[in-house]
Amino acid sequence: MSRSAPEDEERIRVDSYNATIRPITPDDRALLHELTLSVFWRHKTRDLDLFMSLGQGYIALDEIGRPLGSAVYYPFGPDFAAFGLVATIPRLQAQGVGRRLLRRILKDCEGRDLRIMATKPVYWLSEAAGFVPVGTIWQHEGVARLAHLPDPVSGLEICPLKASHMPVVNALDARAYGADREIMLNKLLDLSEGVVALRDGVVRGYAMMRPFGRGYVIGPLVADDDDMAIQICASLIQRRKGCYLRVDTPRQSGHFKAFLAAAGLGALDTVTEMRMGRFRRSTEGPVIYGLAAQGLG
Repeated sequence: MSRSAPEDEERIRVDSYNATIRPITPDDRALLHELTLSVFWRHKTRDLDLFMSLGQGYIALDEIGRPLGSAVYYPFGPDFAAFGLVATIPRLQAQGVGRRLLRRILKDCEGRDLRIMATKPVYWLSEAAGFVPVGTIWQHEGVARLAHLPDPVSGLEICPLKASHMPVVNALDARAYGADREIMLNKLLDLSEGVVALRDGVVRGYAMMRPFGRGYVIGPLVADDDDMAIQICASLIQRRKGCYLRVDTPRQSGHFKAFLAAAGLGALDTVTEMRMGRFRRSTEGPVIYGLAAQGLG
């Protein structure tokens, strides 16, 4: 995850001491875990390993090596990147650490279209940097309690996701997300169980479910419409009844969100999706119903 950095940006004055900003390396997993715990995120070390394997970024440390903040970007294709792990310990959120870290990854990503899922502390930082709001991401989570499967949809078949499906899934995802995430999806395939939705024998939707945080996350999830998304979700939720599940969705449909709530996954929090550059996510046909993670989209 390392990138070179100008000498004059390696240090920042925080309170009464100097902080150091340097590229993140795989050896920083414990520091990132300490940082995410300080902002009340529930990432496990396995989650951080995934994020570090896909992204590049920077970490800020105090004079005795304690983490103060981080910022990471995930390049998807040659002209797009998503930002994630943008965090600063609460007592320093007005001290300029986050602004400096964000500036570093913006410089690395110059010329790309950008996307960030901004928590409340990150929203104003992102807006000041030039990001504009796109919409709300609803964080649904809870103990799965799906009482019964929804009625089948005529012409729609839900099947296990296989490696042979991946070329079609990659193309479907690129259309829905607006950028090429093939490397990420192939890595997630090894960590996940998944399904595809066939309509008249053609793959029109898919989802993956993997261990994440305190339980499991369903995402990415791509579907044509609410009925397909519900069928896909139900097939995965059914496998994890009694487990803690999470779905982060940008969809505003009451039908889909009511299904999630009825399955025990209530809307517990929100973040704001923001962009810099073109708006790229599809709004019709196959669309994103669930995020792989808030940073990964």
